[in-house]
Amino acid sequence: MKENHGSSLDEFEALQTVIAALRGRDRESRRRILDSAATFLDVDISAKTAVTFSEATHSSPSAASSRSPFSEDTSMSPKDFVMEKAPKTDVERIACLAYYLTHYRSTPHFKTIDLSLLNTEAAQPKFANTAYTSNNAVKMGYLAPGLKGQRQLSGMGERFVRALPDRTAAKDVLVSLRRRSRSKRKRDSVEDAPEE
Repeated sequence: MKENHGSSLDEFEALQTVIAALRGRDRESRRRILDSAATFLDVDISAKTAVTFSEATHSSPSAASSRSPFSEDTSMSPKDFVMEKAPKTDVERIACLAYYLTHYRSTPHFKTIDLSLLNTEAAQPKFANTAYTSNNAVKMGYLAPGLKGQRQLSGMGERFVRALPDRTAAKDVLVSLRRRSRSKRKRDSVEDAPEE
């Protein structure tokens, strides 16, 4: 277990080094360097067709709404995804990152370090305390406990992120699911009450 954590920290440091080295360069230069590094290291990062933020925001509304929320197109970068979803709080950003890990990286179970690494990859402001924010996301219902101390995206978190950036729709999801949860708890407590 400790080896995995050390490995994740090593990956995080390597990612930080790469980002720092490429930060001041233009897009084409970054692409060329990354392609060359992939070739040198014998890593296949063959061309996925990327949907850029500008393409996503300038496409017709009907095209955007006709896309399935679970479409096969998982080429959007984490940076573009977070920009598109426009989370307002750190907890909402954690939910967006969890959604991205689940659907774009096929990682339904993850640790806090995975969220932190993805946050850095998405070029987002650093969390003051990722573990604290992740715990708050669990308390608010966006995340749920997973296997072996991991986390996973909850059903409510799934629907909330899918509704973003439409704040009204996202709020409606929260209200609807919390109302349903309260009424279920009331029904359960009435059924569990002893008969007189």
